[in-house]
Amino acid sequence: MNRILPVLTVVAAIVVLWYGAAVWLNSKWVYDQAARAGTEVTTAQLISETMAQERPVLPAPHQVLAGLWDGVAGQKITSKRSLVYHGWVTLSATMAGFVLGTAAGLILAIGIVHSRAMDMSVMPWAIASQTIPILAIAPMVIVVLASLGIKGLVPKAIIAAYLSFFPILVGMVKGLRAPDGMQLDLLRTYNTPRAAVLWKLRLPSSMPYLFASLKVGVAAALVGTIVAELPAGATAGLGARLLSGSYYGQTIQIWAALFAAALLAAALVAVVGALEAVTLKRMGMAR
Repeated sequence: MNRILPVLTVVAAIVVLWYGAAVWLNSKWVYDQAARAGTEVTTAQLISETMAQERPVLPAPHQVLAGLWDGVAGQKITSKRSLVYHGWVTLSATMAGFVLGTAAGLILAIGIVHSRAMDMSVMPWAIASQTIPILAIAPMVIVVLASLGIKGLVPKAIIAAYLSFFPILVGMVKGLRAPDGMQLDLLRTYNTPRAAVLWKLRLPSSMPYLFASLKVGVAAALVGTIVAELPAGATAGLGARLLSGSYYGQTIQIWAALFAAALLAAALVAVVGALEAVTLKRMGMAR
């Protein structure tokens, strides 16, 4: 209870502020309608009408929850209006990009730790790559790959991998360098091969860093996938759902898709966290 109460307090404060902002931002339409009809608006009418607009500037929390419920449970999962359908499309590209990004991050991290030349050359380029806005890169990647006849999941996976590899790279470089100098010196005295040092010492020591990086990386991969869906003219995916909602002024649809993306990200991070708990426990490193 001591842990839950502060969380519930913060959530309650956010909901109250959200309702207040919804009344304030949506009130202009109510006053405009009243002015046209030559009537006055009472406080009760103002609150009631700002909470039930079809296309509000800011949907109220209950409207977003209703839109989310309708998109998840109110449609067939094969329907183009189903958030489950769109979520699956986004999830498939996210996982493909996450696997690619994880593989790239691990390979580069191992190379950087074992090669000073790679450390001096690859690492600065990896850092510089993250200074370029993903909104600028995504359209270029999609256009170039489309000109080569590559469409669909692959461009989105590449963009997701681009965002997810960096936190994994940085975390694994830190993790692979985590072993104590005395441990490394001991293995050197036994003339232990580098591969054995990596497998028996560096990788086990890097596990906490790896899973922390994977949590960041999987969330970044989801962001990359959604961003990739925006300029691609996609008809499926949570990014496409956001785009169609903005085209037609369906703010409730936009917010429901945003919450669906947030829940999907939370679920992916929770899965990584569960794998972390099982792995570290089996290795005798449980916290």
